[in-house]
Amino acid sequence: MDGAILFDFGGTLDAEGLTWKERFYRLFRDAGVAPSREGFDPLFYRADDALVGAIPATLSFRDTVFRLAADVSRALGLDDDPLTARVAGRFLDDALARLAANRPMLERLGRRYRLGIVSNFYGNLPTVCENAGVRRLFTVIVDSTQVGCEKPDPRIFQRAVAELELTAAAATVVGDSLPRDMAGARAAGMRHIWLAGEAADGAQACCPGDPVVRSLRAVEALLL
Repeated sequence: MDGAILFDFGGTLDAEGLTWKERFYRLFRDAGVAPSREGFDPLFYRADDALVGAIPATLSFRDTVFRLAADVSRALGLDDDPLTARVAGRFLDDALARLAANRPMLERLGRRYRLGIVSNFYGNLPTVCENAGVRRLFTVIVDSTQVGCEKPDPRIFQRAVAELELTAAAATVVGDSLPRDMAGARAAGMRHIWLAGEAADGAQACCPGDPVVRSLRAVEALLL
């Protein structure tokens, strides 16, 4: 094995560089009920933060998404269960489709590298990965709620390589967030690749010479 690749989950493995906040915003906007982006963001963050440590480790991917969608709907002042269910269902379908599409690429990378996930999540990420059919591909899954620290704290990345019995220099971090994934990986002494998605053209990497990519397919091309 040639070291490890540590992926972020939300916005990276289940999307092409779009955060959960951005995807929920677009779905509610397309349904005609979202306020301005400036008005939506704090409502989403409050709903998102409220789930941290408040759900069981066994809560399914589906139930996590539907609960978050319901909480955001209430924050928006909506009383429309069918609309909320459509938003949640679309979000879940899109995420599962992207994870399924990425599975062959992860299998190819897994023949050369040990794979892991390091994510700021709610405490049930191993269950979510099992539901998505990708759990078996990862040697380690580090959920911030389960370990008590979150990105960009370098300790969460160090926890992953310690479980893999590797040095920081042997790991590459792939994530969609400059302030969390890239800054945290840099502080931990790990190589890092920014999945900037649709913002990749012209995006400035956090360190000179760092790769900035639009899709995980480009990550595979860099590492294989």
